[in-house]
Amino acid sequence: MAVTTSKLLWCTIRFKDKEGSWWVKENSDPRHYEPDGLGILDPFQFPWILDMLDPLREYGLSNEILEAAFVPFQVQDIDKDNTVRLARVAEHILDSEEPLFALPNIKDGDKGAYADFLEHIMRLRVKLINDTIKLEQKLTVEDVDEQLSELRNQALIEGRDIHPFEEITDILEFVPQGHEVPGEDDDDDKPSRAVSAADDLPDLPEVEDVDKDMEKNLRWDDEEEAPAEAAEGEEEGGPPAKGSSGSPRRRR
Repeated sequence: MAVTTSKLLWCTIRFKDKEGSWWVKENSDPRHYEPDGLGILDPFQFPWILDMLDPLREYGLSNEILEAAFVPFQVQDIDKDNTVRLARVAEHILDSEEPLFALPNIKDGDKGAYADFLEHIMRLRVKLINDTIKLEQKLTVEDVDEQLSELRNQALIEGRDIHPFEEITDILEFVPQGHEVPGEDDDDDKPSRAVSAADDLPDLPEVEDVDKDMEKNLRWDDEEEAPAEAAEGEEEGGPPAKGSSGSPRRRR
């Protein structure tokens, strides 16, 4: 994948009561992240997704693909009209102990990190189903993709945008008609609808304005951290490492 530059440092989001979820209103990189119809996972939905992904770990779930698929944000400010301003954080989303919003990394479209993630978990879900359910004919990724495409087309007919929480859970909950996966129970606590208003957001720590130092230290969507030897240089009293190398992520 070719490395492209992103200046995605902040975004503003708003809650839509009808859909029960958060959607992007504006962001600092509309060229790569078109706000229209772009949903974002809130601090309740993202941990739920992580729990749903656990059964796929024994089938080869890659943390690297998962991390690359989302851009982490933290609440910076809440306006009077309940529009929430988020600032991007530099840490890996799986390493953070703070509740974060997770924006799908759609920078490179159908060939990008979020698309790779959806394909990855769909393949693993198919493996899980074939391993746990006795089907007359093995399920294929094409079978699942075809059935889920029908749901997407129906949403288009209804003029409804697909939120990433719905898009991901449709894959993780997919079961062939007339079957069920042993051990999978419905959970009444599923956050299928987010909180009702910005005032109900969890008590998130505010972050300072994103300045030049923050921009320099951010690990962009598809870049690695600075080389280890640069970090060692800092420990020895050498000059601080400059931005990341810009090399693309490698799948595990």
